[in-house]
Amino acid sequence: MSALPPAIFLMGPTASGKTDLALELMQALPCTLISVDSAMVYRGMDIGTAKPSPELLAQYPHHLVDIRDPLDSYSAADFCTDALALMAKATAAGRIPLLVGGTMLYFKALKEGLADMPSADPRVRAELEAQAAEQGLSVLHQQLAEVDPESALRIHPNDPQRLIRALEVYRVSGQSMTEHRQRQQILRTSGTSDPRNLPYTVVELSIAPQQRQILHQRIAQRFQSMLKLGFVEEVEQLRNRDDLHPLLPSMRSVGYRQVWSYLDGQLSWDEMFERGVIATRQLAKRQHTWLRSWGEIYWLDSLASDNLSKTLKYLQTYAIY
Repeated sequence: MSALPPAIFLMGPTASGKTDLALELMQALPCTLISVDSAMVYRGMDIGTAKPSPELLAQYPHHLVDIRDPLDSYSAADFCTDALALMAKATAAGRIPLLVGGTMLYFKALKEGLADMPSADPRVRAELEAQAAEQGLSVLHQQLAEVDPESALRIHPNDPQRLIRALEVYRVSGQSMTEHRQRQQILRTSGTSDPRNLPYTVVELSIAPQQRQILHQRIAQRFQSMLKLGFVEEVEQLRNRDDLHPLLPSMRSVGYRQVWSYLDGQLSWDEMFERGVIATRQLAKRQHTWLRSWGEIYWLDSLASDNLSKTLKYLQTYAIY
């Protein structure tokens, strides 16, 4: 048995039932729930992120929810710093860190560590965001192609978040993102680096419907429910702020950018709904792709009635339960 303390990763595509299983686990085990969701970190973004209700959050505290204003950025590095501190605190209290969500990049960064990249620079980022708003993303993509052709090939011209980050890395450090990654890879393969290893015995779980069509139906139903609950009004309140704009990472979240376009008159209601559902399905597909390449992972069917008992039995093999 490993001497490392236990931690649980509960992953899965959007609308797969992760939260329900997490709450059942919290009733059965002394768990501390840590959200792994790049959109739930933002305050005021509740309906479109399917954020648990205040009553549920009070009963079952979720860490890393409502910790940022939508104007602020929140990177994978930020997440790793916050999550590791919370995991250490939970372990010291004799509890099991239970990390739940669908932001696979965060899980990967926590498990494998991050390349040595410079921290975000608010001034540089603001300049790039202003340039994107005034001149368009194609100008930024051309700039990236000149200083970092490899990243320009990898990053889509209409992906503002990654475009801005890649240019930010170059402007802050004088080196391209590709150069940073190549140097990190050389250090790792030579054995001279000290990459962060996650100091836990991690049990990795994933929950999803076995049939993709069921997930698609759930996604459409949930998006419809969000609209009935006031999703458009939520985005309208955000849009009425003078400091928010559609190129911010928060406002690029799935669903929010489609509703924002609807409020700008660029989409009809039916177009907004269709594109919101399609974008969510595409997100779920990307999440599935990440998970299928993850390695050792225990899969659960969203529609099964005995997922808690199956999970507890699986945890026994790691001497967690």
